[in-house]
Amino acid sequence: MRTEKDTMGEVRLPGHVYYGAQTKRALDNFPISGLKLPRRFIKAQGIVKLAAARANGALGLLDKKILKAVEKAASEVIQGLHDGHFVVDVYQAGAGTSQNMNANEVIANRAIEILKGQKGNYKLVHPNDHVNMAQSTNDTIPTSIYISSFEAVKDDLIPALKRLKDTLSKKSVEFDRIVKSGRTHLQDAVPMRLGQELGGYAEAVKNDIRRVLNASGSLLALPLGGNAVGTGINADPKFKNYVIREIRKITGNKFRSCENLFEGIQNVNPALELSASLRGAAITLIKIANDIRLLSSGPRTGFAELKLPPVQPGSSIMPGKVNPVMAEMLNMVCFQVIGNDTTIAYAAQASQLELNVMMPVIAYNLLFSLEILSKGVDAFTNKCLSGVEADTERCRAFAETTLAVATALNPITGYFYAAEVSKEAYRTGKTVRQVVIEKKILNERDADAVLDPLRLTGE
Repeated sequence: MRTEKDTMGEVRLPGHVYYGAQTKRALDNFPISGLKLPRRFIKAQGIVKLAAARANGALGLLDKKILKAVEKAASEVIQGLHDGHFVVDVYQAGAGTSQNMNANEVIANRAIEILKGQKGNYKLVHPNDHVNMAQSTNDTIPTSIYISSFEAVKDDLIPALKRLKDTLSKKSVEFDRIVKSGRTHLQDAVPMRLGQELGGYAEAVKNDIRRVLNASGSLLALPLGGNAVGTGINADPKFKNYVIREIRKITGNKFRSCENLFEGIQNVNPALELSASLRGAAITLIKIANDIRLLSSGPRTGFAELKLPPVQPGSSIMPGKVNPVMAEMLNMVCFQVIGNDTTIAYAAQASQLELNVMMPVIAYNLLFSLEILSKGVDAFTNKCLSGVEADTERCRAFAETTLAVATALNPITGYFYAAEVSKEAYRTGKTVRQVVIEKKILNERDADAVLDPLRLTGE
């Protein structure tokens, strides 16, 4: 054990840990959920602290020995070597003060160790005076949210959505000549091709990719340098530009400073905007997953137009049953994303005066959504969609028996009489083609031409 002091007095904590007194207080005060902010966020905190140290060093404000030690410690945080020492619960002190101090203390104590000192000897490297120099929780936490979320979108979500879109496009080509019945209001509609249906899904995902990318662009504007309220108090006037330049170097991404640092600290609207785009993508994916479940329903008493790859037994009591488990999983993921977005919306509107104090829960839910959506989409694509097959004959049978083919008679008989043909076909159990020929509305050759399901699907 070792004893540390903070502004409230002495704190006892285990001798081996890198975190310090303020983190220990948070650990004691917030035993709420056991949930911690994820690896990506901790990495972003390391990036912020590394960039700040380099900026302050370049401005001649940080001793070179301290700079080198902090650089090494922050780099280790970026690499994930000290994740076990980031212990603060998600539900913590407002704005993320405890989370920021957790990073400051871990980096300071590791830097002290690098300088051959004893943990807690903050005369060598101080969490606030050195690691947190020219910074505040109020600008470092939103900056860490934006860096981590931007990288999660770029590295995980967009590639996953593109793989989904490409697989849907490939399937739309594969199934392009398979004619089937369309359905509106869950009732029979005019014929269409299975490839057209899946092509619609691919386009919807493509549009969501565009929306997510547009939303993620707002994450590039960072409030770092605004410090506590936006004035940049205790920071060199050049710090803002220096630290953003370092973040760009470290990440390789085109981050920039907020146009107005006061607004950037008062609000977390970039996180809100991104979450809203994820909610939109989730709604698209729910629609696709539900359609896959419907189209594969059966295998004998449902639509059974699609055959899904069997990945595991579907029942603990019904032998041989196989369920659309990957589509069900994707639905659950998307429901969670929508719930996360509601939390983020409530937390974002809680901004008051110069600050939003709900940032830790925003960070957790946003990164959680990005993680499960990325992994859920990939699992659905790889384990389900890529191996889906079509029952061509069943699709064709539905296309030929749908009563809505009577729509093709409108230009010949008019809407009213075409409806009578449709109703008679339903009453008698015959096809529209059979009724048309029996009533001598069209001969067999013309009926085949006018009512050909494939022709009715357009180009």
